[in-house]
Amino acid sequence: MPISQVELENAIRAAIPIIHLEIHDQSNGCGENYAVFVVSPAFEGKNTLARHRFINQVLRDQIARMHAFSQKTLTPKQYETQLIQP
Repeated sequence: MPISQVELENAIRAAIPIIHLEIHDQSNGCGENYAVFVVSPAFEGKNTLARHRFINQVLRDQIARMHAFSQKTLTPKQYETQLIQP
């Protein structure tokens, strides 16, 4: 059963406060391959591995039904720095 962007967004937003969220279906609309970019204060004090494990846990049911899943996670401060850099 395909996963919808709305389903992913709802699961992420229900679990953590979001500053910025992008969800891209990289499977040409079939819902089997997604990339997410999440900016949240919930990531403060966590390294990249801990952040990814957290998102994997939040989306465990959805990821189990996907072929591929990738993610980028940043704190609000990291995101601001990224926006400033040319």
